[in-house]
Amino acid sequence: MDDLTKRTLQLINDTNDAKVEQGEAPPGELSGAGIADVELLDAYSRAVIRVAEAAGPAVVGIAVRTSKGAELEPGGAGSGIIIAPDGYILTNDHVVHDAKQLSVSLTNDTVLSASIVGTDPATDLAVVRCASSNLPFATLGDSAAIRVGQLVIAIGNPLGYQSTVSTGVVSALGRALRSRDGRLIENIIQHTAPLNPGNSGGPLVDSRGRIVGVNTAIILGAQGIGFSIPSDTAKWVVSQILTHGRVRRGHLGIGAQQRPLSRRIVRFHNLAKESAVEVLHVELNSPAGRGGIRKGDIIVAVNGTDIPNVDRLHHFLSDWPIGNPVKIAILRGQERLEVEVIPSETGV
Repeated sequence: MDDLTKRTLQLINDTNDAKVEQGEAPPGELSGAGIADVELLDAYSRAVIRVAEAAGPAVVGIAVRTSKGAELEPGGAGSGIIIAPDGYILTNDHVVHDAKQLSVSLTNDTVLSASIVGTDPATDLAVVRCASSNLPFATLGDSAAIRVGQLVIAIGNPLGYQSTVSTGVVSALGRALRSRDGRLIENIIQHTAPLNPGNSGGPLVDSRGRIVGVNTAIILGAQGIGFSIPSDTAKWVVSQILTHGRVRRGHLGIGAQQRPLSRRIVRFHNLAKESAVEVLHVELNSPAGRGGIRKGDIIVAVNGTDIPNVDRLHHFLSDWPIGNPVKIAILRGQERLEVEVIPSETGV
């Protein structure tokens, strides 16, 4: 070994010794900062593993068969969440819509037949049940407690691949989507956990294993944009379906549309909004008709709540107890009137 090589090696060794004395790692080894990063990643991995192990067994695959004449044919697939040990499963309405036959696949490869207990197209949620007991189940958590930026984990069966786990963060709260029946689903969770067809109906879970949402939609062609129905909404829908077999909502019996209001009308009637709801028709013997609402009336408020559009009217009626009277403020010609209407149950 020549003198130049010896001096080079000695310089490298001296430099490494100095780094060690200063708390740094020599080449090829992690420094203190690097070790801290790895420990952080290990903690992240352990959190995801714990969630997958805790919630995963309660996630099922749902296969649908629809009728084509006298025959049954495959009609799509999705995911679901077992929410009670006796076989009650929460999923999306669009997953089981028009199903004539349902089967549920558990994580242990057991396949069970299932039936629809009730659906709610207005929130894209449904409850089905398989005839079994002592099943692993998950509990719906508090979606009101989640925050933008927090870790979430999606579990489901994308493209038929069972028990797939993906991670992301909550990217926005309070989004809105249209359901199959045209109603606006509010307070939707937007997140970045990758979703694909087949994830629908599967859970969105926080880092403590609590279900905070039900995955419902993706934007095709977009990256990292998924949507989930909040667990608080799901809890209310499940309780309605298990109690009544359906979700009970009040209705007035009108056809309506949003209508912009002129500044003159807004100022004259001291209105807070520049739009309201115009009544296009009134159903025969409907709550609205019995209350005195007519075609052409403009609904501006209900019980003092401004009604700038049809979605806001639907939202109010969804929360209002059926059979309880409400005060509806309307514009008729140049007059502002108030009528009392008793909403009845939709479809009854």
